[in-house]
Amino acid sequence: MLSCRSRTTSPLRMLLQLSPLLHCANPNLLLSPSPISRSRASQSHHPLFLFCNNNIVPLSSSSSHTQSNMTGISRSFFSAPVIEPNDDPDPNPEGEDSQSLVVVSFYKFADFPDHAHMRKPLKDLCQQLRVSGGIILAPEGINGSICGTRESVERVLGFIQSDNRLKELRQVESPVSPEDEAIHHGHGHSTSSPLAAGEDAPFRWDHVRVKLKKEIVTLGMPSVSPIEKVGTYVNPRDWNALISDPNTVVIDVRNDYETRIGKFKEAVDPCTAAFREFPSWVEDQFQVSDTDNEHLKGKEIGPNGSTKTQEENPERKMPQRVAMYCTGGIRCEKASSYLLTKGFKEVYHLEGGILKYLEEVPKSESLWEGECFVFDKRVSVGHSLVPGTFKLCYGCKQPVSDADMESPEWEYGVSCPYCYSLKSDEEKERARARQRQFEAWGIIGGPDKGRRPTSSQDGNSIESSTSTQLSDSA
Repeated sequence: MLSCRSRTTSPLRMLLQLSPLLHCANPNLLLSPSPISRSRASQSHHPLFLFCNNNIVPLSSSSSHTQSNMTGISRSFFSAPVIEPNDDPDPNPEGEDSQSLVVVSFYKFADFPDHAHMRKPLKDLCQQLRVSGGIILAPEGINGSICGTRESVERVLGFIQSDNRLKELRQVESPVSPEDEAIHHGHGHSTSSPLAAGEDAPFRWDHVRVKLKKEIVTLGMPSVSPIEKVGTYVNPRDWNALISDPNTVVIDVRNDYETRIGKFKEAVDPCTAAFREFPSWVEDQFQVSDTDNEHLKGKEIGPNGSTKTQEENPERKMPQRVAMYCTGGIRCEKASSYLLTKGFKEVYHLEGGILKYLEEVPKSESLWEGECFVFDKRVSVGHSLVPGTFKLCYGCKQPVSDADMESPEWEYGVSCPYCYSLKSDEEKERARARQRQFEAWGIIGGPDKGRRPTSSQDGNSIESSTSTQLSDSA
């Protein structure tokens, strides 16, 4: 925090009133406004400032001047976004485009060892702009899904890509239903906002989460790096021809609860419960090679260390060509990299994933069957990315149909036909208590969010009778 001990000069007063305090730490970060802000800045006569180690440095439009001002300044903190003052009123403050919501899923594999430095400024910016969703930062890159007005989302994406390593994010944009727009604009970041599931990109519309993890998508094999090698990208318009070739083996890289509600025609379903099970399925399904034991390929080791030639199983033979797909493309990047390390020669994957295919390919030409599960409040989408018909079981985070909700095993917030037999009576009762808390307060854990209730000055605990009753039931 900047403390002022004397009368501030005009530039400093302007800094306090119009710009946030900015810190610069990352040599790979290029400080620049978003495209929208940049156009407005050209019309503004106010200077921009950077606050570094108690020094206020004017930011000139000239890059060389900016770099000279930065000389000698230690970079001890990660920078926050530059937000320029704007004297000109928004020409269309209530315009349709400025108020309409968008959902953007994005990712980028990159060498990002200092990823933790981005967490706080990124989260602060999202909260300031009322952008919701979930973002994962890891040494291998970034993965996220966010929702907000178009201008706000573009500013967040602009800040992320101001780091040179995260430029050219792979993005898929989806529309938001009028009902959800009404919730967003009517309640904002409140408990009335709809909830959602989350796995690799946890998504919830009433707040933003920025998490630090070891991987942006969990395969459990650090040696597999899409930065070093990756399969061939296939444009959605060329996908049909590739998977219609009888010599192409089409593999769905997603999990079983996703493939259950939709997949491409003739695609192989590995029936995995999690992405980290994919390597084991490949090794069981095909006769793959191991780079560390290439000399033993096709041989079996006997009990005394002797080797003998194995008979090849034609059903387990490595296919000539593999085409893979997933929701947005991120899992395929790792899966294709893994297959290439195992000796597969021709490995292709759908660029932009199913979402890009459903967005660009007309339904009349599509080879997609069913709906596509998504890791956010929409649960599923169809062609043109319109919201689907499936709902979510909050007991197991799996999609359920209207027919599933007619089952006696369905209980809202507790269980569904896919998890009823897997849950103990104790687990179901805890889920019921959690659901009662949410219905009473609009938040899990009650007004204290599971923490100890606050105490008054005389030491007596402040707790309502409702809170006591629900805590006892839990």
